[in-house]
Parts: sequence; structure tokens; C-alpha cells
Amino acid sequence: METETIFGQIVGKANHYQAVPGRNGEKRIIKDGKIRAYERSFMRQCTKYRNRRISSRFRLFVRVWHSSVRFDLDNSLKTLLDCLQMVEAITDDKLCFQIEAEKHIDKRNPRVEFALLEVNEQKRLFG
Repeated sequence: METETIFGQIVGKANHYQAVPGRNGEKRIIKDGKIRAYERSFMRQCTKYRNRRISSRFRLFVRVWHSSVRFDLDNSLKTLLDCLQMVEAITDDKLCFQIEAEKHIDKRNPRVEFALLEVNEQKRLFG
């Protein structure tokens, strides 16, 4: 299983959307500049898994080094899955059947280290 590291503080999507005026006075929700900047950085750095186009069930193994304890691990996972879809490492994040995730703190060097493992059969995770 190949591991890839993306440097920089991963941004949780839940905290980085903003409402803007849309058509007919309706509001629409868009990503703010911070999340778009992280996505661009991810796309530049992701080389090992780029264009793998995993289209079967997969497991995600991830270690997130946040710059502070105030960042949530669960918000990071959605951002990571969306970024993996953007670089075409995976075809659809709904194919993720298992996640093993760890949160660490590294004030000077925040990063995400991940690996993907395709699985042919859905294994029972609990009893």
C-alpha cells in the first residue's frame, strides 16, 4: 500500500462555506478562499494517487497532523475525500467503506498522510 503526504493545514469544509446572493434573490452557498486555496495546493502536491480512478470499494487510511487541537478530525476527512475525487484518485467518495483515521498535532509542519486500499468484498467490521 502506497502512502502519500500532502503538506499544509487541511481545512474542514464545514467551517468554510459562505452564503452569497444568487438568482431571484435566493442565496447560494460557495466555498471560501481558504478551502479553494487548500484544494489547489492538494492538487499540486498529489502525484502518487493522481488519476488512479479507483472505482471499486476502498479503505482510507489517514493520519492528520493539525497545527492546533482546535481543528476537527471529522471535518478533515470530508475535505480529503473531496480532494481525492478532484484529482481523480477515486471516482466517487461513496465507495469509501472504511476509514482508519488518527489525529496528531504538529504546529510547525501540519500535513495529511494517507493511503488507499481497494477491497473486493465488503468485510464485516463489527460482530
